[in-house]
Amino acid sequence: MSELAAFHRRLCLEGPRSWYESALLAALLPLGWLYGVIGRIRAKLYDWKLLPSYRAPVPVISVGNLSAGGTGKTPVVDYLVRRLLRQGLRVAVVSRGYGGRGVSGALVVSSGAGPAVEAARCGDEPFLLARRNPEALVVVAAKRKLGVRLAVEELGAQVVVLDDGFQHHAVRRDLNIVLVDAAKPFGNGHPLPAGLLREFPSALKRGQLFILTRWQEGCALPNLPGPVLRSRHVLASQAFDLEGRVVALETLCACKVVAFAGIAAPEGFFRDLRRYGLNLVRTLALPDHVDYDEGVLQRLRDASAEAEIFITTEKDAVKLKSDGLPLPCRQVPLVLEFMETAALDEALERLTADLSSH
Repeated sequence: MSELAAFHRRLCLEGPRSWYESALLAALLPLGWLYGVIGRIRAKLYDWKLLPSYRAPVPVISVGNLSAGGTGKTPVVDYLVRRLLRQGLRVAVVSRGYGGRGVSGALVVSSGAGPAVEAARCGDEPFLLARRNPEALVVVAAKRKLGVRLAVEELGAQVVVLDDGFQHHAVRRDLNIVLVDAAKPFGNGHPLPAGLLREFPSALKRGQLFILTRWQEGCALPNLPGPVLRSRHVLASQAFDLEGRVVALETLCACKVVAFAGIAAPEGFFRDLRRYGLNLVRTLALPDHVDYDEGVLQRLRDASAEAEIFITTEKDAVKLKSDGLPLPCRQVPLVLEFMETAALDEALERLTADLSSH
């Protein structure tokens, strides 16, 4: 994470620490209000049908959030895809493909046989979802309507999961799932750039089902306008090398580790590694969707002198090769655990009852 991005996130989550930080936040408040108003007007234009919205001929499930980054959408999308695949359905994920090279139109990342393009082209998350779920269809499109249409008409999708779709009104959805960080549900309550919200909190009324991520005992339940499911992201018991070979995570506890991550909230990943018992001699928080160019690789080489192995996230590992690193590198998946699933079970059963019977 860049120093500026880290400073902004800390300012919004923890508040100002000095008079000049207070002055900066005060100066940003009008911009945040303007950003929120523009978002509200845009949503109303779609509500009033003054802007067109595409209705797919199959169920569309949106997974999104109110905050900018860091709520753990990819593990939730992965959970839904696995769940729907187990029902024997032909499932498509349609994503914007953040971090990939500019894609014009729609790009098929996977037609049901694993990723067919590199992560650098399609983006980290679509590649990762295609690798985790080789039977799934994965499509990247800046205009999600084009991706949904391609997935249904050309690839035969029976249900579509719209990744990061809460603010994407141009595609109608049959189930709107909203993720909320249990520890910091709304940050300081302000829209960007005065806070981390993409919209005013009143936008949550569009949600139909809410998933609290990173739930821990003692977290207060926020007041949300719909059924709430508690969940947490935990480290898998198995790590993998960059070629996909399995390594038991517990065997790495005796090693000196440099952990690095290019995700929205890397501190949580580092904290989980320490809680598991890993000896982190150094951590590197890199920008979200970081490009592992020569400069970043040099930073990793500089950090390697005091360690025996690297550990990173699955999202970062898809962009790395063993021969570019001076130490062995292990990737640790995050898996999703729910405290309850009844409301989600009922919603998915309603959407897919007719599909599963065919």
